[in-house]
This record gives sequence, structure tokens and C-alpha cells, in this order.
Amino acid sequence: MHKPPPKSPTQTPSASDRRRQLARRVAQIDAALPGSIVIRHTRCGKQRCRCHADPPQLHGPYIQWTRKIAGRTRTRLLTPQQYERYAPWFENARLLRELLAELEALSLRAAHEAEGWPPDDR
Repeated sequence: MHKPPPKSPTQTPSASDRRRQLARRVAQIDAALPGSIVIRHTRCGKQRCRCHADPPQLHGPYIQWTRKIAGRTRTRLLTPQQYERYAPWFENARLLRELLAELEALSLRAAHEAEGWPPDDR
């Protein structure tokens, strides 16, 4: 098991507390679906259709779930019931990305401070 790097005098306890808090929040998430959701309303090609009326009554909603599988973009249409059922899982995936980004940033800062490395310019 790895020992955490020693705390540098400049690292505040609140930064390490925040990292532990983020890790606890990540551990509480039970399911997450990757990708993005787009809800579309569209017009068709039939000129006499209601979608071309004034005001238009567009077709839809069409709920598209898009994600990458083995480097290829895949899209699946969801029913409104499926979207309602899995919306919390899509939100969990977004929250996970947000929490992990903050945890990574805090960890990088702690490593730089502990080792005396100059800050990255990126």
C-alpha cells in the first residue's frame, strides 16, 4: 500500500479535507451512464405536414443518447419513459466528471507543493 506524500508546510488542511470530501461523494454514486443527451424536435420533408404550418407543430421529442464505443460514435433513441428512468444516471456521470476534475486539480496542486515542483503552464 502506498503512503501518501508528506504534507508540505504550505498545504492547508482544508485542501486535504476537500480531497477526502470529494472522494466520499464519488463513492456515493451508484450508477452512471456516459455520453450526452440531446432532445430534438424536427420538421419532415412533407410540405403539407403540420410541422410546416404557421405556427409549426414540430415532430418529437426525439431523445438521442450519444456516446463513444471503441472509438466510434453510437447513438440510441430513448423513449420518454427510458429517459425519465435513466436521467439520474446521466446526471451522475456529469457529476462524476466534475468531481474527478476537481479532485485531480487538488491532487496535482498537492503533489507540486509537496515536491517543490514549479506550477504547470497548461
